[in-house]
Amino acid sequence: MFRTVILASLILCVCTVHCAAENENRSARHSLTEPAEHAANQEPTAADVEFFERRIRPLLIERCYECHSAESETPQGGLLLDTRAGLLKGGDLGPAVLPGSADRSLLIEAVRYDGENVQMPPTGRLPAEEIAELVRWVERDAVFPGSAAAPTDARRTIDFDEGRSFWSFQPVQQHALPAVEDSNWPRGRIDRFLLADMEAVGLRPSLPADRRMLLRRVTFDLIGLPPTPAEFDAFVNDQSPDAYETVVEQLLQSPHHGERWGRFWLDLARYSDTTAKWLYTLKRSYLYRDWVVQALNQDMPYDKFVTRQLATDLMPSTGPDDVPALGFLGLSPTYWKELKLAPNVIESIVAEEWDERIDAVSRSFLGLTVSCARCHDHKFDPISTEDYYGLAGVFASIKLVNRPMVDEQTMASTRAAKKQVAQLERELKAISMDTSSDDSAGADKRIAEIGARIEDIKQATPHYDVPLAHAVAEASLHVQPDGKHRTKLEYKTGEPRDVPVFIRGNPAHRGEVVQRRFLTVLSPGEPEPFQQGSGRRELADAIFNQAGGLAARVIVNRVWKQHFGQGLVETPSNFGVQGARPSHPELLDDLAARFVEAGWSLKWLHREIVLSAAFQQSSSHDRAQAANDPQNRRLWRMNRRRLEIEAWRDATLAVAGLLDSRIGGPAEDLDEAANVRRTIYGTVQRRDVHEMLRLHDFPDPGSHSPARETTTTPLQQLFVLNSPFVQTWAAALARRLQSTDGEGALDEQVSAAYRLLFCRQPSKAELLWARGFLSRANEDQASTTRRWQQYAQVLLASNEFLFVD
Repeated sequence: MFRTVILASLILCVCTVHCAAENENRSARHSLTEPAEHAANQEPTAADVEFFERRIRPLLIERCYECHSAESETPQGGLLLDTRAGLLKGGDLGPAVLPGSADRSLLIEAVRYDGENVQMPPTGRLPAEEIAELVRWVERDAVFPGSAAAPTDARRTIDFDEGRSFWSFQPVQQHALPAVEDSNWPRGRIDRFLLADMEAVGLRPSLPADRRMLLRRVTFDLIGLPPTPAEFDAFVNDQSPDAYETVVEQLLQSPHHGERWGRFWLDLARYSDTTAKWLYTLKRSYLYRDWVVQALNQDMPYDKFVTRQLATDLMPSTGPDDVPALGFLGLSPTYWKELKLAPNVIESIVAEEWDERIDAVSRSFLGLTVSCARCHDHKFDPISTEDYYGLAGVFASIKLVNRPMVDEQTMASTRAAKKQVAQLERELKAISMDTSSDDSAGADKRIAEIGARIEDIKQATPHYDVPLAHAVAEASLHVQPDGKHRTKLEYKTGEPRDVPVFIRGNPAHRGEVVQRRFLTVLSPGEPEPFQQGSGRRELADAIFNQAGGLAARVIVNRVWKQHFGQGLVETPSNFGVQGARPSHPELLDDLAARFVEAGWSLKWLHREIVLSAAFQQSSSHDRAQAANDPQNRRLWRMNRRRLEIEAWRDATLAVAGLLDSRIGGPAEDLDEAANVRRTIYGTVQRRDVHEMLRLHDFPDPGSHSPARETTTTPLQQLFVLNSPFVQTWAAALARRLQSTDGEGALDEQVSAAYRLLFCRQPSKAELLWARGFLSRANEDQASTTRRWQQYAQVLLASNEFLFVD
């Protein structure tokens, strides 16, 4: 059977090639993966710098610098770890790191306690996760920006006035349209900016995509599913000049639109269906996911969409239905706090939680790596340590809770009823455990009476089973000593707190207390302290009032990247100094300004992009133009893109006739054979990502993910060949195809397959090869069924199905 599958694979590889030029281009783009190691002379990427500043520098400061920095009285072993030069030079035993090779680095050997003589730190082995991060850092070339690690008395002074002049901090504005030679090509303002840039370097746009390619592209882009044969026929046969516009409107109004774009948002929000096992939780994370889907379907203005996720409970204009929006914060990763440890240890863990929330909020909404200012002023951006702790106070003043999706007045009666039921359940338990009574009949009667009373209370109380959503409440956390080397956590409801600067990020070394406030560089002057509770609502207002231009550019760039496969800014969560500069700054500025003018409407933004001539170009390769612009940064053609795992699985279920298109509801295990719902409704485990998702570049649910990193690996191909999932789906597709009856049934079945999967008819050669593989004289039914399943499996594995042109 394996040889037969391989044979079928070879047949289809031949018959699904579009043309030699396209195949050559696809191979160049998708067969190679970027090496993990950096060349010694290669400039560090923004991601590497951010990883160092967020994870490694604080770790080195906390664990190593007391004995191995320029501020140490006598550096132990002659080793300095506060500069890259010090790491490479090493101490008495030689270089501390060999960039790119953790296993050959003395530093890693020491922290692993692998060596007999060198075990660091001497007070005890580091936690496994910290060692893993050091290993990852060394493997990524031990990037170490800057010449010094820790702040000194001669700290650099941030010039905030100069910092405010940076391009991404400017207000957005519409720009005059540039002159172009080919005035017939542009369909809107987007195209004028792109065309002017192309013409300036001698490029020209590609021809328009054919209707098959365009329909498949826009349908996957807007709803994440393939068009049906009926939808394809309707589009091809609609000769009206606005046929494409009609399709776009239908897709934007589809309830599946929110599912498609909601999944992109969940990557930013580090969504997970499971929380830490030590938390009291009702496992209703899906309420946040469903709120996101619904909000996007309703085209909730983006500024309101974000504000409700930060502070809907503090807004008089929103109601109980919006409570799940607080899941952006309410589903934040949390870390175990062992209260048998000393308070300074627990304070470090609590500070890690604040840092995670600062990072998620600042990178998601502002495209800034604010958490790099935790231990010192930001090394590159005009963000001070005081700015960081001004935001930390906001997150130090909230508590993760479960909140009901009804108003407080209604919930008051529900709470009273629940209190009665709890008391009655305690009575039931006491009776059940009482073994001293001889009157078993009387006990049974009493149990029945109490049980009936409990049911009566539940039935008589409206909203008794009202859903509780993961959310936050106004309550500040204080870490208090509880005897010798023990700790207790105290929440003070309704009492916000400001936090001090933790010098070098160490809670044991405190500086001045910083009032809760916004970032200085994004404020018109000195930032005003937040006065309303934790400051969440004021923070949201500041994001869109004081930093509205930046917030608009960030979300416009994210949407653009999803449609074109590359952003106008290639670092979607870093619009700071270390981030990439926009390829088309005036276009980004103009589009962001018009997005704000359109009421922050995301559907307006989608419409503006997909109706552009740029989006409707062919993806055909042109050698001459590719030599001029090999990365296609000027968008002289459309980029060919691979489907994400969610879209590929959903499309597979759809063409196999299995897809359950219900919207919303609890997550379901992806391992369950009966789970044929869209992948967005599959259970996402924060600490144990499902193997199918992990193999196909699903992001870490434990942290903010700026964008999917696309890889091509042998394991992905083996999954398609051997996975029971794919074999089950292929069998269903085969049954669907074999159900076609009539004269020339085999040809009709093959044609149905190509229309379902590729929105086209098979070529004569493809039809001939299919006949040769599927038609066998004197073959029993079991063998015929097996051949059809193999054929269907190869169709599902083909590049034409996996890629969108």
